[in-house]
Amino acid sequence: MTRLAVAAVLALQAITPPPKFDSGRAWEHLRQMVAIGPRPSGSPAIEQTRKYIKDQLAAAGLTAVEQTWEDQTPIDKVKMVNLVATIPGARKERIVIAGHYDTKLFRQFRFVGASDGGSSAAFLLEIARVLKGRRNPMTIEILFLDGEEARLPDWSGTDNTYGSRHYVESARRDGSLAMLKAMLLVDMIGDRDLDIRRDTNSTPWLTNIIWETAKQKDLDDYFIPDSTKIEDDHLPFLAAGVPSVDIIDLDYEPWHTAKDTIDACSARSLQVVGDVLLAALPQIEAHLTKGFILTGRRIHAPRKYVTAHAKRKLRARDRLKDRRRSSLELAH
Repeated sequence: MTRLAVAAVLALQAITPPPKFDSGRAWEHLRQMVAIGPRPSGSPAIEQTRKYIKDQLAAAGLTAVEQTWEDQTPIDKVKMVNLVATIPGARKERIVIAGHYDTKLFRQFRFVGASDGGSSAAFLLEIARVLKGRRNPMTIEILFLDGEEARLPDWSGTDNTYGSRHYVESARRDGSLAMLKAMLLVDMIGDRDLDIRRDTNSTPWLTNIIWETAKQKDLDDYFIPDSTKIEDDHLPFLAAGVPSVDIIDLDYEPWHTAKDTIDACSARSLQVVGDVLLAALPQIEAHLTKGFILTGRRIHAPRKYVTAHAKRKLRARDRLKDRRRSSLELAH
């Protein structure tokens, strides 16, 4: 029965040609949002960005639902808005594909966040279009998160991940958290020299599927075997017991500088992540569906996680230390 169920999920995907991720479309979304300028939470520019996202989702036949609240940050009270677009599937249980669309607040220089904030939002718009035309075994939520960035210069305490924490708490309160079976996070994926490491805070089976898929597609030059620990929007989901994975390239020289512009990004990088995630999705769905058949429902206890490399820029010596540390971790 279990094998038949897994086979049915994979067969559903084989009925129609696999959807194609178009990096040209994603690149145009990135270009449009970067042209708006800096887009920190609570700014007129992020409101303009929200309108662009909602308009593009509507053009793809999707409705964006706003999740609005006010959050007290260390420096001010800020109106924040998550955007949620739901793509119904054969089952009500859902997978969330998420990323943040805000940029970090800098007053010293003009920060347009092409990779950090722009690439994830552009990616989500294109993946939403693709998945809208796919026969999905499970419901898929495309989640644009506000308030990922810290308001203070440094990432610390609760001055970060405002949107993901709010989403999880809201889902916990209204009971919809029980139907959330996995979360796939994309962040800073525009880097022209793409190097995505395995995040050891992420759920191992999800990470394994994605990295193995990259290897099968001969894209393991981009999804590299080195490991690191990342503090990002997936942590509130992990703490709530939701299997989650962070797809992020922190080895990015322009990170949190005025040089994080579209010139530092590449459409090829967006294409790589799109191709890998779409190819991995049927296996992720099959894994989750297998759990439904075996248990009737899938229960995940909260998982402990370690916070480190909180979107910290990796210098050359940091990369060397990480590679040595990764080798030691793998040896044990």
